[in-house]
Amino acid sequence: MSKVHSYSLFTNYDIDLFKAGKHYRLYEKLGAHPMEKDGVKGCYFAVWAPTAKTVSVIGDFNYWTASEHELQVRWDESGIWEGFIPRVEQGAIYKYKIQSHNQDIETEKADPFAFYCEERPNTASVVWKPEHEWQDTAWMGYRKDKNGLDKPFSVYEVHLGSWRRKVEEGGRSLNYVELADELVSYVKEMNFTHVEFMPVMEHPYDPSWGYQVTGYFAPTSRFGKPEDLMLLIEKFHQADIGVILDWVPSHFPEDSHGLGFFDGSHLYEHPDRRRGYHPDWKSLIFNYGRNEVRSFLISNAIFWLDKYHVDGLRVDAVASMLYLDYSREEGEWEPNIHGGRENLEAMVFIKEMNEAVYTSFDGVQIIAEESTSYTMVSKPVHTGGLGFGMKWMMGWMHDTLEYFKKSPVHRRFHQNDITFSMTYAFSENFMLPLSHDEVVYGKQSLFGRMPGDEWQRFANLRLLFSYMFTHPGTNLLFMGGEFGQSGEWNFQNSLDWHLLQYEGHQGVKTLVADLNKFYTNQPALYEKQFSTEGFMWINYSDADNSVLSYLRKGHDKHNDLVVICNFTPMVRENYRIGMPRGGKIKEVFNSDDKKYYGSGVCNENEVLIEATPWNEKPFSAVVTLPPLSVIIFKIL
Repeated sequence: MSKVHSYSLFTNYDIDLFKAGKHYRLYEKLGAHPMEKDGVKGCYFAVWAPTAKTVSVIGDFNYWTASEHELQVRWDESGIWEGFIPRVEQGAIYKYKIQSHNQDIETEKADPFAFYCEERPNTASVVWKPEHEWQDTAWMGYRKDKNGLDKPFSVYEVHLGSWRRKVEEGGRSLNYVELADELVSYVKEMNFTHVEFMPVMEHPYDPSWGYQVTGYFAPTSRFGKPEDLMLLIEKFHQADIGVILDWVPSHFPEDSHGLGFFDGSHLYEHPDRRRGYHPDWKSLIFNYGRNEVRSFLISNAIFWLDKYHVDGLRVDAVASMLYLDYSREEGEWEPNIHGGRENLEAMVFIKEMNEAVYTSFDGVQIIAEESTSYTMVSKPVHTGGLGFGMKWMMGWMHDTLEYFKKSPVHRRFHQNDITFSMTYAFSENFMLPLSHDEVVYGKQSLFGRMPGDEWQRFANLRLLFSYMFTHPGTNLLFMGGEFGQSGEWNFQNSLDWHLLQYEGHQGVKTLVADLNKFYTNQPALYEKQFSTEGFMWINYSDADNSVLSYLRKGHDKHNDLVVICNFTPMVRENYRIGMPRGGKIKEVFNSDDKKYYGSGVCNENEVLIEATPWNEKPFSAVVTLPPLSVIIFKIL
């Protein structure tokens, strides 16, 4: 077997950028890169291990023997070890064996920059150069017109392993290729504008749902090869659907083959356990103050947008990154240099990452899952913000679900719970999430939380979704919610698709598909979805009847919509509602429609707007409110 040949993909400029934390495409340099050198096929390897005494590539091509292929350390004190190994080609399985200067500690590590990994429980990396001829040129050309903040954004959140399973084949998950057929057609049928995948990066432990990542640059091999995931994303684009990936730069697991204690030192994680260990998730926290670590993470964000054509990232657990005292008791954390609780280094990283992404790509969105009242999360960096495009509206989610759990007879005493979100709705660019976290760990499914008899539970769920889609902001719904999944989500099982044989569940599914279509066809619901100009209360104080009414507005007043929510099972006839101008109104949506398993109470004919002041508006109209419903009128 030939030994390691001296070779490098790095220029001096690359090294300078890496050391400064400004190299945002490290995946083009570090890792394993199959190539031909001097007429010989082989593979170039490069790994960052500054504390190492020796670094060897071990694998199935050298019987896992460390002495066969020792890499050479660069002279420039970058801590990068590299070399070309002849006749190691695509598909070879390997790890790095690292002997450290730190007490001669030895580690065996998967490649942090591997593009492909062995399938669990095996943990080695695979030499791989994904080859895919992309067929989504049209989408990539116009996606900035699909992904803008003034465009409809309705997201279907999916856990790929449990969306649908092959019962006839032992309950196995669908693979990427099968999902490219079945999932794409379903999301298209349901009229969602975007799909969001819970983490697809390689992870060893299924119950982590993908949030404990060991292979940041490798899509999990559970469902196929990297090219297969590319095909799945391409099929979504061809169906005019954007793809968002969950991304986890907040923490990583301590598995022995992963990033932790990589070269016998705290290389990727912060060396102080008060800042480098996450008590909630029993995992390690990146050292955001280390330049090379910032280059690693920002390169990873860029990688998925670059090589996999994804249209956005949803950044997990941002709050845990922002605060040094997150989930820590007094004495378990150390203040920053100003005596505060903010993680200043993480804030610098977040801003740099967002600026790098938005500078590099047109038409993408970075969305923060941030659960605190930290300000300006979704405002530009140059104005003092963190630079995200959107932020999950966790307060809305909590308050709304608490309200809906209550029996309608008691809702009159909790009107403030359902109206409070509007006091801060425009402080950020909010996405309204009903996510996977809300249907696990004893919280029940969305349908399971709804009060009343069976009909009322379905009506409440339709009311919840209709209220959500007419509230300012964009929308996200976790899989199963769209047809009223009755049990909690279980990552080991398929969704309960058999429920669609029942009229109530089919009605909810039809409603969600229609809501998505209605939302995307009504400019009043998205053109000013993050602006106070796009919303006006008509009446938020009718607690006695548990009714809310409001106006949604776009650029053209002729597209204005009047929304009325009745949170009780009472039919309210002759209900007077204030109007901003004269004319007529026509009912254009009704969640109580019989096709949704509703009772069919509606306003069949156009309603004349009278010159009778009401709700502090100069005009008004008298309408009928169906039970547990949202009705929407257009002003003619």
